[in-house]
Amino acid sequence: MQRLYDFLRRYPTWVDSFWAVALLGISGVSISNLNRAVDGPTSVFPALPIAVVLSVVVALRRRMPEKMLLLAVAAGLAQLVLDVPSAPEDFAMLVIIYTVAADGAGWASRLALIGGLCAGTLSQLRWPAGGEGGALGGVLMAIFQTVPFALAWVLGDSIRTRRAYLAQLEERAARLEKEREAQAKVAVAAERARIARELHDVVAHNVSVMVVQADGAAYVMDTAPDQARKALETISGTGRQALAEMRRLLGVLRTGEHQEGGEYVPQPDVEQLDDLIEQCRTSGLPVDFKVEGTPRPLPSGVELTAYRIVQEALTNTRKHGGPNAGASVRLVYFDDGLGLLVEDDGTGAPHELYEDGGADGQGHGLIGMRERVGMVGGTLDAGPRPGGGFRISALLPLKPAH
Repeated sequence: MQRLYDFLRRYPTWVDSFWAVALLGISGVSISNLNRAVDGPTSVFPALPIAVVLSVVVALRRRMPEKMLLLAVAAGLAQLVLDVPSAPEDFAMLVIIYTVAADGAGWASRLALIGGLCAGTLSQLRWPAGGEGGALGGVLMAIFQTVPFALAWVLGDSIRTRRAYLAQLEERAARLEKEREAQAKVAVAAERARIARELHDVVAHNVSVMVVQADGAAYVMDTAPDQARKALETISGTGRQALAEMRRLLGVLRTGEHQEGGEYVPQPDVEQLDDLIEQCRTSGLPVDFKVEGTPRPLPSGVELTAYRIVQEALTNTRKHGGPNAGASVRLVYFDDGLGLLVEDDGTGAPHELYEDGGADGQGHGLIGMRERVGMVGGTLDAGPRPGGGFRISALLPLKPAH
């Protein structure tokens, strides 16, 4: 049954042609009976070509509905002029009215409606119905003959409206699907950027500490074994801290769940700045750290952003400040914001590293800072100090922590 249905949908013209042949056969039988009733072929001869024309209308109605409507109108006018009474072939007019209302152009649909509403009246004027009803009977018969044409047009127009509604739903569903795909791509890109920032902050800071300590240990290995041993202990502790943060990050990526009491360390916050700065001092970088204002709870995003900015700034000081560089960190609690100021007195970073990330693709740390600050609605200023060295200042808006 399904195969038959698929076949009928694939070859609609064949189906229409079958019904056109059937209609022509029925019309032929009707014409033959009328021929015998009038006892002569002359008066019924025009009915045959009209029946053929209306059968063609049925066969080609879906391929060229507007042209077939005009052909049906011409056949109807020929019936009126040649005095060919209504016959079975006139059923084609109902079919073409339905088809044009469902699939034809707007002007064709309006023409079909007007023609259908006039068909019954014209038929009664040309071939008045006899009987005792007189004029009233003729009016009722005209209305009765008009109803099928009106119903055919209404049914076709309803099909057109339903198809348009379904097409609109499909278009809306396709648009929503594209929007979901676009949102998913944006979310993936944002997540990748977040992961890249986290990995950069974890790796760059801890590896730079380990490199500095390793160089120092190699330098004093023979002359000061105790200092070398202390440097190696610092390398070991820094490596463990880096691994712990990497496990935390990878654990979140794998499970998407917060694990309490597990092996993953908590997300860094402002309270851990003391440990970070002490680590830098241990690695040989003098850091002056001060907190101004009244400390209070911060949103987790601001906590992490503040920590990562200080971490990246001190890492840049170690990498670009030179051997005798020192740094200062100021954390200021304002009424409506958290201020950060990190300065050093070293040689400063190369110009291309803080101007739009540099044409050589470097400067990812400062790019990451700007992205982090932008995500929390803050502002960031980074560049060389007038008296030498480098300065990074940031203002992060504060909201009540819930």
